[in-house]
Amino acid sequence: MKRASWPYATKLTVSLLILVFFIYLLTRFQAFIIPLILAIIIAYVLTPLVNLFQKHIPLPRVVTITYTYLLVLAFIVGIPYLMVTLIGQNFPITQINTQKIIATIQSSLAQQYVILGITIKPSDLVIQAISSLQALLSPVIGQTVILLRDILTSLISIVFIVVISFFLIKDSARLEEWFTAHVPPAYLSEYNWFRSEISQIWNAFFRGQILLAAVVTAIWFVIGMILGIPFAWAMAIFAGIMEFLPSIGHGIWLVIAALLAFFLGSTWIPIPNWIFMLIIIGLYTIFEPFDDYYLIPRIIGSRVHLPPLVVILGIVAGALVAGVIGIPLAAPTIASLRVVGQYLYANLFDLELSPVSSVEPLPPRRHYWWQRSQKRENLP
Repeated sequence: MKRASWPYATKLTVSLLILVFFIYLLTRFQAFIIPLILAIIIAYVLTPLVNLFQKHIPLPRVVTITYTYLLVLAFIVGIPYLMVTLIGQNFPITQINTQKIIATIQSSLAQQYVILGITIKPSDLVIQAISSLQALLSPVIGQTVILLRDILTSLISIVFIVVISFFLIKDSARLEEWFTAHVPPAYLSEYNWFRSEISQIWNAFFRGQILLAAVVTAIWFVIGMILGIPFAWAMAIFAGIMEFLPSIGHGIWLVIAALLAFFLGSTWIPIPNWIFMLIIIGLYTIFEPFDDYYLIPRIIGSRVHLPPLVVILGIVAGALVAGVIGIPLAAPTIASLRVVGQYLYANLFDLELSPVSSVEPLPPRRHYWWQRSQKRENLP
């Protein structure tokens, strides 16, 4: 059917109305934005695994997705269970002297410690901590309904994430075909370029995240062997896994490591347990900014072809905008925005689209002495 095309003013008006409606939906349902992002990420990560299973195991896609989810759940639950089981085998609960632990705590609290001329009384600190905790818990106890509402909201979010990611994986091929079919033919090549660049960025990001976890595992294994951290290999693997939960994971690892250091001490250094615990806390206090401002920018940033300074600024901005989830997603988000910026720039100035080469590593650092030698060679 031949029809008249809309005037430019009508197209512009309709586009602006759609944009306003989209912004309204974002503000109206902003509570579901982060769960939706998590569902999309989970679907993006698990889709290749589901496709691999379905290629070798001829089962309906729904069954394959269900088995994949159960496998991932078993992996998430099985690793902590395996670590606890192995620790229990090497350190049976029957060997735990409860009275000795209580006596150690009491004696540690009863003593006075002088650090840099400052006298510290742990008993006074404990009393103050208990008072602060009581003051903190009193309003919480009085707001049980709000607490239950938050718990219910969290459960709904988890169910929402699982259901949405499940159907995204199930209908991934159809969704891709639907999007491709609705792209105007004149813009199909640009759409394919855009999709390819974004896919390269996020694939590189997830590979970098795995490499980051491996590097952190190796670092803490070496530190654990040098200092004698109890169950050094298990705590190193745990530290690597916790890299997938930035901020929260760091806190969980530090609490467990501090408790092990205080109750078990070093495996070979003859120092008091409380001093060893302070050493572990001090080292982790140094390691955390090293991880945030060096390892993540160098490993993740190089994978998505971003300078470390840009990744650092992105981490800060991501934490302010999206909280904990904004920290690990800062680098790929900035790299994706760079693709959008390059696309807009090319269209505004009628330039050709060229690959961003997002998976290429950054060029090696050029040291000052090397630059000086090059300058001398170029002199006549």
